Amino acid sequence: MELIDGKKISSEKREEIRETVNKIKSQTGKIPGLATILVGKNSASQVYIKSKIKACENVGIKSFHHNLDEKSSKEDIINLIKKLNENSEVDGILLQLPLPQNRDIQDCINSINPLKDVDGLHPFNAGLLNLSKNWDEIIKKNILVSCTPLGVMYLLSKSNIEIEGKTALIIGRSNLVGKPLSMLLLSKNATVIIAHSKTKNLKEICKSADIVIAAIGKPSFINRDFIKSGAVLIDVGINRVLNKICGDINFESVKDMNIKITPVPGGVGPMTITMLLENTLKAFYNRKQK
Repeated sequence: MELIDGKKISSEKREEIRETVNKIKSQTGKIPGLATILVGKNSASQVYIKSKIKACENVGIKSFHHNLDEKSSKEDIINLIKKLNENSEVDGILLQLPLPQNRDIQDCINSINPLKDVDGLHPFNAGLLNLSKNWDEIIKKNILVSCTPLGVMYLLSKSNIEIEGKTALIIGRSNLVGKPLSMLLLSKNATVIIAHSKTKNLKEICKSADIVIAAIGKPSFINRDFIKSGAVLIDVGINRVLNKICGDINFESVKDMNIKITPVPGGVGPMTITMLLENTLKAFYNRKQK
């Protein structure tokens, strides 16, 4: 087994981002800014937001945090987003999901200026990704892509894992991970399979894949019986079991196999926040070109 060290790769990338922010500040006198919105007091969301604010501080990005009451209406959320859209100091806006009772999520996302949509969930940015011909076009156009899929691609790249021509299985079809990741892998010429809760013969499909990305939210669901020798395993899952964090892949059952794998914690998680910082820089540059 070979570990894909997300902490190390993330730390190196954040140092690059810090240098870029310092360069922007010295050349323009401006500082990229990220606004975060948390509705209610979801404990997991509070932890994520604190991590994002701290990451901004560490690389020199301005952080603007807004905490709305759990009973805030859709109109309250959208009115705040509109104010942030108009704020010239704010380059990126992140609405922390899920919202209480999952109320009208897409309407709220749709109200974010696409140029400030650092989560890549606005239909405009999702459309740009889906219409892109290849990876080079995605990079050249500075398209804002959902942070976790972008982090997965960065991990694969920095770990020198070949994607072109490989069979990549994504287990999970969410708008936040599965769907955008499928487009990114296709842009790198992978043969992409998306599996989900209705997929039959998942074990057999999984054993045929060179790259397996688990994003299903089921603790330790994927074990050694699903995996072929030489596979690359990317574990997106973050599950709390008996006060411990574990992924969607049963790490203990595969650790003696000939594989490459991201640990949980310390794999994809750090890269998600790092790509949020990267997207804030992209948003800064994109807005300055308008």
